[in-house]
Amino acid sequence: MQQEAIMRLVRSWIIEHGEGPTIRQIGARVGLSSTSSVAYQLAQLEKQGLISRTGCDWSSCRLEPPKPPRPGLRSR
Repeated sequence: MQQEAIMRLVRSWIIEHGEGPTIRQIGARVGLSSTSSVAYQLAQLEKQGLISRTGCDWSSCRLEPPKPPRPGLRSR
């Protein structure tokens, strides 16, 4: 899945470079040639609460800690 590949890339890029990759860098490494496709996938990850941005650029993105499951929900 592309979102998983993007998350792996963002995680390793932040560890290595201290900041998130640009949209073009993400696209080149996960095989997406359209920057709008990369931006869409990043926006979906942001909606899910997995990443956030401190600025306008995606290179300012950071990983969010996983949220604990809500009470009453069972995990499979």
